[in-house]
Amino acid sequence: MTDDSLLEFPCRFPIKVFGAHDGHFEQQIFDLLKPHVPELSHDDLTPNASRKGNYLAITVDVLARDRAQLDAIYEDLTACEAVLMAL
Repeated sequence: MTDDSLLEFPCRFPIKVFGAHDGHFEQQIFDLLKPHVPELSHDDLTPNASRKGNYLAITVDVLARDRAQLDAIYEDLTACEAVLMAL
């Protein structure tokens, strides 16, 4: 564990991403994350539609190698116009 991180790498790390439920959002997120997490499979994504079905929350469980990998993932997620919020 380093002084600047509370995480001990490698570790499982859940990422939650929110966007419009347009039928393409889940695949967009998968395609965006795959270069950062080569071992990622569709089974690692857990979608959850909003009550009215307008929005989709996707939880992605990744094996994070280091802080730089997580920073790069969040940078790409926040740059994506389809992503409303990433936690």
